[in-house]
Amino acid sequence: MKFLPKVSPRGVVAVAAALAATAGLVGQTAGSPAAAPTGLQQQLDTLLADARFQGSQVGLVVRDATTGETLYDRAGGTRLLPASNTKLFSSTAAMHTLGPDYRFHTDVLATAPVRGGQLDGNLYLKGYGDPTALESDYVALAKQVAQSGVRRIDGDLVADDTYFDHVRLGDSWAWDDEPFYYSAQISALTLAPDTDYDSGTAIVESRPGSTVGAPVSLKLVPANSVLKLVSTATTGAAGSANTLTIERDHGTNVVRVTGSVPAGSSVGTEWVTVWEPEVYAADVFRRALAAQGVRVDGRIKVAATPVASARRLARDESMTVGELMSPFLKLSNNMHAETLVKAMGAVAEADGSWSAGLGVVTDYARSVGVDTSKIRLSDGSGLSRKVNVTAQSVTDLLIAAQKEPWFPQWYAALPIAGNPDRTIGGTLRSRMAGTPAANNVHAKTGSLTGVTALSGYVSTKDGRKLVFSMISNNYLTSPRSVEDAVAVTLASWSDTAPPAAVAPSTKRATVADETCGEWVKAC
Repeated sequence: MKFLPKVSPRGVVAVAAALAATAGLVGQTAGSPAAAPTGLQQQLDTLLADARFQGSQVGLVVRDATTGETLYDRAGGTRLLPASNTKLFSSTAAMHTLGPDYRFHTDVLATAPVRGGQLDGNLYLKGYGDPTALESDYVALAKQVAQSGVRRIDGDLVADDTYFDHVRLGDSWAWDDEPFYYSAQISALTLAPDTDYDSGTAIVESRPGSTVGAPVSLKLVPANSVLKLVSTATTGAAGSANTLTIERDHGTNVVRVTGSVPAGSSVGTEWVTVWEPEVYAADVFRRALAAQGVRVDGRIKVAATPVASARRLARDESMTVGELMSPFLKLSNNMHAETLVKAMGAVAEADGSWSAGLGVVTDYARSVGVDTSKIRLSDGSGLSRKVNVTAQSVTDLLIAAQKEPWFPQWYAALPIAGNPDRTIGGTLRSRMAGTPAANNVHAKTGSLTGVTALSGYVSTKDGRKLVFSMISNNYLTSPRSVEDAVAVTLASWSDTAPPAAVAPSTKRATVADETCGEWVKAC
């Protein structure tokens, strides 16, 4: 692949000077005072002068998507924490390395003979990293086992997740995030309770009791014997505050439920992570086997399958990686990112670890022109606070991705500004609605405490395609509305009739505003 070379600062100034007379959509790079600021540059400079950036850092790069020409550069070479903009690196590498047609699978295997419907040995459930496996998939596997003639397993049900290593949580992930759905453990054998494919989690449903003071009714979805609910939650008076808290104890599968639910409330749902997801998956599979009339005499154990002597009784396959891009990127699913990283390591290096997979991600970025000596990737999702990238490196990646054969599918999977359909707008569904950016900006969001980022593609009013990357760090008041104003400014821009300046909202962001779509499922 031929990558468009970067334009030197001197070259950018020359281009800016030549084009400024005929078109307003040119800006100088930071640190090039010889060029007079253009209208677009003035508007972006004004936006980045917002008081919310005082004492903090912001990088913004805007480039022509076709030529690679730099139109605006503020601290584009400064390393910043990108949060979920990291997924731009892991997703493109996965589309290249695994390919859009790659499917994960889960196998059921046996090493012993079956006599009269009895398997005289262990039954092995071996995972190959499928992050989309649902209870229904384990039911389908159980049906295949029953159809093979097995009615009783004389040995144990063995959960095998050795396709990946046993490191469950990413580098520098915060301990206090660990019970929550966006920070689930990564295992090659896992289970999701929903079609957001939140692998490694279960849902706790809560209902008020029939009378005030009665215990809150709780239900696990899917039903399982791994999570243990310990509840002191009670039913409050109608109209009282809902103070229900559901949280798993670190290092265990004990889920404590406290607080109060007002009488007459609708069903509540809370996602909790599971400690050692391979046991959770095996437990749900064992229940599915029982429902198909297949009895397991032994226990659930965790071990490797003796592959050389094993024969396959059943297999389940996932959607393709290309299809996975939509729930992954639209909803910014951290577990998908990390599973893809480990799968890349397993496929390309026969090593299902973060280190091997991140090496593959870095190699891909380098191969398309990203200067990887100036960035650091510590996980695939951006939960790690050791990840450092530059706005320049992100735009390099965005420009290069356009030349890939899988680009249309990947581009369609990015969140789309202002589109209220959750499966289309994703984490941008409530942002920039009713503006020229709506149904125009395709971009990846990023959210951590003190971090917000937005990077992607936008067409100007004249139809000129741009790429942009904006990353903000270490602020006290969220500048997310400035991000939106930047994107709207780019979408509104016309070379022939520059629009009026876009003013960002000055409303103080709430926690829900800052995390909507990536951290709060209700948004």
